[in-house]
Amino acid sequence: MHDINVVDLSRLQFALTALYHFLFVPLTLGLSFLLAAMETVYVTTGKPIYREITQFWSKLFLINFALGVATGLTMEFEFGTNWSFYSSFVGDIFGAPLAIEGLMAFFLEATFIGLMVFGWKRLKRGQHLAVTYMVAFGSNLSALWILIANSFMQTPTGASFNPVTMRMELSSLTELIFNHDAQAKFVHTSIAGYVTGAIFVAGVSAWYLLKRRHVELARRSFRMAVLFGVLATAGVITLGDALGFIGGQAQPTKLAAMEGLWKSEPAPMPFNLVAFPSQKDQVNRGQLQVPYALSLLVTHSMDGTVPGVDRLQQDAIARIRNGIPAVAALQSLSAAPGDAFALATFHAHEKDLGYGFLVQRYAADVTQATDAQIATAARDTIPQVAPIFWSFRVMVLMGLLMLAYFVLAVIYSMRNNIEHQRWFLKIAVWMIPVPFLACEMGWLVAELGRQPWTVYGMLPTWMSASTHGVGYMIFSLIGFVGLYTAFIVAEMYLMVRAIRIGPDQSHSGEGAGLLTDTSQAARLAGYAQEA
Repeated sequence: MHDINVVDLSRLQFALTALYHFLFVPLTLGLSFLLAAMETVYVTTGKPIYREITQFWSKLFLINFALGVATGLTMEFEFGTNWSFYSSFVGDIFGAPLAIEGLMAFFLEATFIGLMVFGWKRLKRGQHLAVTYMVAFGSNLSALWILIANSFMQTPTGASFNPVTMRMELSSLTELIFNHDAQAKFVHTSIAGYVTGAIFVAGVSAWYLLKRRHVELARRSFRMAVLFGVLATAGVITLGDALGFIGGQAQPTKLAAMEGLWKSEPAPMPFNLVAFPSQKDQVNRGQLQVPYALSLLVTHSMDGTVPGVDRLQQDAIARIRNGIPAVAALQSLSAAPGDAFALATFHAHEKDLGYGFLVQRYAADVTQATDAQIATAARDTIPQVAPIFWSFRVMVLMGLLMLAYFVLAVIYSMRNNIEHQRWFLKIAVWMIPVPFLACEMGWLVAELGRQPWTVYGMLPTWMSASTHGVGYMIFSLIGFVGLYTAFIVAEMYLMVRAIRIGPDQSHSGEGAGLLTDTSQAARLAGYAQEA
């Protein structure tokens, strides 16, 4: 059995690198389509101001994209270095969408970014607009393939376990791609990115309006961003509900954790607005409930019920007992691959193989597992409730806050008096971190809620890690945290520097930022003197 400290450190390292990386991803997704919208207005109206707007935000997009790539590349290597058994077990399935993402989406995106940045004087308006749309399409296509890979971990479809090779094998690429969880998660995540991009553009534009700099550019950018954002926020909330409905059916333990639901109750079920879950005692230490609301929110009916932790643990006990013969048969097949009886036994119990693996953590010989060991393994199937419960509520609260913000922003913008609402412009600047935090909370709900599995119901996390030493893991963890912190600092420095300089250097030139004429240089010097 793996040293649990190594597993915990491996999880912590991957969690931190993913959280760092996910700070860049939503902004890339959101800015890419906002740029396409801005350039569409330029091409259709011919107004130079919209070319300036597009070039300025392209510069910020490029900074974010470059550092996002740098943080994302190392994550794929971590599967091989820290999760070697996982890579061996599901590499045939998990590797396919990641390879397609690199060959199809990333190369497409990277190639057209070069054309977008350096093609302003070399391409016709329509050609450059098509290039910008290809960048947006490539960014979102990249997210699609990555989320297909992730959704296999959440809801494994399109694959089967081969007891001879001891590996998962791809049985249907179509089922893998059109996994319901993958499609819902892709739309939800992409639109969350659009919200992030809209709040970022609106916040920076609000800062310019507060400083009375680049007023025309800021006013138009603000209006486009908030119109884009109000639609995206309404969409992300609606599709979040759909994702929760799909996820609740596929991962009832995650849903129980999100709702702090320890005991099964008859319909209509109350919703825990606030609660303080105790994992040890499996109760809530105080709670504020909204009567009948849980049934309506989760099942969309007053008659629907949601299983609580008590029922889910009993179901897990039954599945562990059914999975134990599959594990025992697998051990026999490992010693004698031609054992027909063992193969027949395995196929009779294979749907619960993963649950049999759970008890192997406590009983080396699973056939001799005691009732207490099986009960302990069943208790492990419930993820940590408190962080999931509160992460979900923070995410939802921030989603509602952003919707209210965008509604007000649209009203003020359409009345053409946004420059005079200085209190609201200050709020817009402070809103910039909100969607990033909401995205991080959503990621925590998705990944913490999957535990104790790396592949839900099939491969426990405790089996998946590499056999490193604790010292190695601590050393690499410190190194990754230091490196990624440096990336964040670099991103913040470059972004703030570009925003402070403003759009002056990008308004007529190639490469989104070279001083190409003396008038631009003079304007920049004038701003420096004013500062």
